[in-house]
Amino acid sequence: MRKIKAGFVGFGEVHTPKEYIISRCDHAVKSLKSLGIDLVSIFPVNDDEEGSARRQAITELSKEPLDLLILCVAGWIPSWAVIEVISRFKNIPMVLWGLTGWREGDRFVTTADQAGTTALRAPMEEMGFTFLYLPTFRGEPPDTETLLSYAEAARGAMLLKSARIGMAGYRDMRLYNTQYDAISLKAKIGVEIEHFDLLEILSLQEKLDDREISSMIEKIKKRWNFLKEPKPETMENSVRLFLAFKKKIEERGYKGFSYLDVDGIKKLMGFAPAGSMTLLHDELDICSAPENDSLGVVTQLMVHFLTGKSAAYLEFYEFLRDGALIGVPDYIPSAVIEGKVSILPTSFGKLGEGMVNVSTMKTGPVTLCRLGHKKGIYTMHVISGVARSPEQWEEAGWSQPAPQLPGLEITFDGSVESFIQKVLAQHYILSYGDNRLRLEHLCGILGIEIL
Repeated sequence: MRKIKAGFVGFGEVHTPKEYIISRCDHAVKSLKSLGIDLVSIFPVNDDEEGSARRQAITELSKEPLDLLILCVAGWIPSWAVIEVISRFKNIPMVLWGLTGWREGDRFVTTADQAGTTALRAPMEEMGFTFLYLPTFRGEPPDTETLLSYAEAARGAMLLKSARIGMAGYRDMRLYNTQYDAISLKAKIGVEIEHFDLLEILSLQEKLDDREISSMIEKIKKRWNFLKEPKPETMENSVRLFLAFKKKIEERGYKGFSYLDVDGIKKLMGFAPAGSMTLLHDELDICSAPENDSLGVVTQLMVHFLTGKSAAYLEFYEFLRDGALIGVPDYIPSAVIEGKVSILPTSFGKLGEGMVNVSTMKTGPVTLCRLGHKKGIYTMHVISGVARSPEQWEEAGWSQPAPQLPGLEITFDGSVESFIQKVLAQHYILSYGDNRLRLEHLCGILGIEIL
């Protein structure tokens, strides 16, 4: 993940002693840089009639793309002076950040920072700026944790604008909730989904070097824990498909990926691609979900750009009174497992043998989320909880002895009944830790309703 790029403008009126504004803005800049934020900083900017500082701020902020603007109000400032600067950057998320005063002996000294922020909040809202209002309480340190989470969301929103998802085929199993509207997705979130046919992947497989295939087979024999020996053709099929996918993904610079699974690879190629996708996640930092799950992969990208970590797709198998049993019948990223990747060569129903990932998933605090689209409106369904290892379970239809699929039992922090009445799809995206605030900030920036 690249560093957050922010513009920092420190405001204070022309009559306030300049040294007060400069010293406090300087301290604020140091605290933000300690968080890893790359800053373009301009201060002090005031309301003088000549306006050279305001013009300089506009010039400096215009030189390179920024994820967000931090409007640091270090003292009273007439609103028009701030609006004059920021109106040129209305497309960028902002933080309206008011500082607090200081103590000198037995008295408290203030430069009326919150007079400045309260005079700005409502006008900025009415003018259509996208911003977080973050005053500092008297005698307390600034809330840099909330500011950082908003800055991470702003970076995520910027990264989404240039993100491209590769999609092999479309609408696997004729599902309804895996589809998307290209125009609104681009307009609202910025992601582009690029389609190609599985025929292109077959063509790429035919051009592969046999030595490259053999080398990769030897690597995974050492890297993975095989619960039983796969058929030679299963291993070769999985590696061939992985290498073809990898070439396409790298050629086009995809950040996310999905594919025609049941009606495509399994039906037409005769084997399950679980081993190929496990290997893809071992080799590439990419988001993926099967079954042409368009918004599922977009959700993964959103979570990945917020946290910098892998976000795994999982699906619901059972609801519990306090949560749900979720799992996958194929693969998970190695970043979410305990220990080595464990592989069981097996088959489901009449499908050919595939290398199913049966690794044990990490436990602990988690966040589940899913992006949805209905009648032109985008929503995000979010819930947090605590994940524990599930009891022994199996999905009917697997060759016996059936695999213990990767899964978790999650105890929800909120109402199970409320959650299930809003559920958007069979696939939800899992991340570790409580990431609700980051998601709320991102959705606020993008104008997405939180469910």
